Amino acid sequence: MLPKKIFTFITLIGLIFYLIGCSDENSSNSFNQSENGEKLVIGSQAQDEFWPKSKTLIASDEDRIQSLLANMSIEDKVGQLVMGEIRHLTPEEVNKYKLGGVLNGGGAFPNNNKHASAAEWLDLADAFYQASIDRKDDAPKIPILWGTDAVHGNSNVFGATMFPHNIGLGATRNPALMKQLGAVTAAEVSATGLYWTFAPTVAVPRDDRWGRTYEGFSEDPAIVAELSAAMIEGLQGSLNKDYLDHKHILATAKHFIGDGGTQNGIDQGNTLVDEQTLSSVHGAGYFSAMDMGIQTVMASFNSWQGNKIHGDHYLLTEVLKNKMGFDGFVVGDWNGHGQVPGCSNGSCAKAINAGVDMIMVPEDWEDVYQNTLKQVKSGEISSARLNDAVSRILRVKLRMGMLDDTGPKSRAGAGDQSLLGHPEHRKIARQAVRESLVLLKNNAQTLPLSPNANVLVAGAAAKEIYNQTGGWSMTWLGSETTLDDFPGATRIVDAIEQSVTQAGGDFEFNEKGEYQNKPDVAIIILSEPPYAEGPGDRPHLAFSPDNREHLAVMKKLQADGVPVVTVFLSGRPMWVNAELNASDAFVAAWLPGTEGQGVSDVLFCSTDNHSDCDFKGKLAFSWPKLPDQGPLNINDAKYEPLFEFGYGLKYGDSIELGEFSEESDLAQASAIGTVLLKGRAFPPFKLVIKEQDKAPILANSSLAKSGNTGVQTQVFDWKLQEDAQRIHFSGSGLHSWKLQADNMISWQTESDQGALLAMEIRVPTRSAKPIFAVIENPAGWKGSLNISEQLSAESFTQWQRFAIPLACFEKRGADLGRISTPLTLQSDGDWTIEVSNIRIVANADGMQQYNCD
Repeated sequence: MLPKKIFTFITLIGLIFYLIGCSDENSSNSFNQSENGEKLVIGSQAQDEFWPKSKTLIASDEDRIQSLLANMSIEDKVGQLVMGEIRHLTPEEVNKYKLGGVLNGGGAFPNNNKHASAAEWLDLADAFYQASIDRKDDAPKIPILWGTDAVHGNSNVFGATMFPHNIGLGATRNPALMKQLGAVTAAEVSATGLYWTFAPTVAVPRDDRWGRTYEGFSEDPAIVAELSAAMIEGLQGSLNKDYLDHKHILATAKHFIGDGGTQNGIDQGNTLVDEQTLSSVHGAGYFSAMDMGIQTVMASFNSWQGNKIHGDHYLLTEVLKNKMGFDGFVVGDWNGHGQVPGCSNGSCAKAINAGVDMIMVPEDWEDVYQNTLKQVKSGEISSARLNDAVSRILRVKLRMGMLDDTGPKSRAGAGDQSLLGHPEHRKIARQAVRESLVLLKNNAQTLPLSPNANVLVAGAAAKEIYNQTGGWSMTWLGSETTLDDFPGATRIVDAIEQSVTQAGGDFEFNEKGEYQNKPDVAIIILSEPPYAEGPGDRPHLAFSPDNREHLAVMKKLQADGVPVVTVFLSGRPMWVNAELNASDAFVAAWLPGTEGQGVSDVLFCSTDNHSDCDFKGKLAFSWPKLPDQGPLNINDAKYEPLFEFGYGLKYGDSIELGEFSEESDLAQASAIGTVLLKGRAFPPFKLVIKEQDKAPILANSSLAKSGNTGVQTQVFDWKLQEDAQRIHFSGSGLHSWKLQADNMISWQTESDQGALLAMEIRVPTRSAKPIFAVIENPAGWKGSLNISEQLSAESFTQWQRFAIPLACFEKRGADLGRISTPLTLQSDGDWTIEVSNIRIVANADGMQQYNCD
């Protein structure tokens, strides 16, 4: 409870604002008070042309905050600024350094157990909590705050309900549903004993080539503002009712600011817009988040006009905190401070001085602690700035009730496994799937389908559930999962089978569309591979510029007189003109999550008027007319989409679509700039490891080993999150590390133009036995280069930029017109190689170059 005098004073101030607000007919949310009187909200008016002051001000016990500060040592205060990750931090270390925050990154679990139960999550959360308040002196006991990326449900946790990603939710246009989904997320996060989610993303994606497009609700700022506000209310509770009670958790508005507007859709790139556009487009979600009482805002990786946001004092302090009136705290993103010029992952006074209050430093947290302590004592970080940052963190923890409760085990539903994937939660998620589907084509009224028909399902994408859950689903990229990782989940193919067989129809699945008895209809499931962040960046939006196998299946079925219904799973609109032409009906299903039954519900809508199960989704992103169209947004001066923003058919619509042009100049596009691998292989490439005389093994996890550990790989952080890979050959035989292409590729033209295969590389361990770089094709032709001499140089014990002319591989026998494996590293020696950013470049400027003359 607030002290009586303070509460009376704040109430009086609130009444004054209320009277002022009543005199302005445009005033809203002028005075709200929670039922227990502890969380007071008052109104204020816009003060700035670009950055209006928030309408919401939440009372806090400033006297208590100052009292806590006065009794904290400098060491205690610095500890509050530091957030480590559970794979690199123990409760004992939290106790020693009195850290303020902890997180679990994508793919991090209690005891490294992907299938950890709610009770196991709770036990670890409680261990961190108890360690943080275990003090032998009289200093304040400040609980640690644990944050998690619960971005489409509690998506890191085994058995949790996973909703459609935001791109699908944007198509629903349903804020009431967003509030429900937020409440479900709060309940399932609370079951694990956590208090805080790094969600929602309120970015406004402007270039769909961006690898995080699916994290945005829409290209329209108004939709982003409305839906993110509703999601935040579901997560945190209503300001005048149940705000931040034990049934709710802290939300985070991210990533401040402009992350969706980078040039060419490059993740963590540069946003070159004026301040008015930054505010009116990219600020929309933050204004509504502030109105809903958001308490944490995450700084963005990107730059604005060349300045890294993590180091931008104007945006983080002058705009967000001063002009907009944000009095919660700013949390950094994963080592985002390390990208500020002059900083490293282990030290960045500039980010703290700019306005980052809690530094997210997964692995190097102790370095940040020690260096920040020195910077405070030297005056590089002022005492005033330190106290401001700690005050903000304490204010949020007080508002959350953390300083007065007894820890995670006191949370509503803590440890209750039944809350994860609860039937009522799955029911709401299933509704979200139904409402997110957008019907792009329905010629000859092919849909809805009769469930008692003879139905064929085809497409390799139908087999793996990760195609419908996408990134941020149990793991960061979402690709390292199987159906066993999602208990209670329903694949779309299984949902269709259930719908058909229960109605007495005939069901058959064949990946290649082959059948025993001619089907009445064929449902083809197509999918982008799962991805997250930078690995999802694309140079164009063509779904299948090279792979035509699925098109051959679709066209054969149509030639056989079988209607084709395509269900397209993707994290963005894509150029699918050929697929549209080969379909009688086409459904954009986005990334629907665990409840695939929602897709089948709509495909087999059986009511007479279809009102209960009709298509409701409308495009929240414009659909491209060309594969290399670039940014395409409603209200652009030149706006030529294939399907306009807001498009979406319903049953009964009589629109018949004709043939779309399939012409594209992508076949002639240069491979220059193509990225094959950073920490992981970029689609359409995949990574396999092979021991001598044994079958290759797909290496799509963070840590992969061949059967006898002859070759091992591990993804790790170098400059960015999971941006490098460590390869170790044991020397026990001739072992291989291979980057394979899904389809045949050609680099002949690029080779003729002098292009090179480039990479960043470091060699911690070398052998007297050679190591080879190889390009292969299926006919057995190989271009094999002995790169041992160069990699054995002392300079390669540090990271180096290294390039190999493609012509060198051709001189050694490679057929660059038909490449199946663009790069193999092979050795029977004991080598450890670290690589990042393997790509095709036009020249070797600034690089060490392999000489094959």
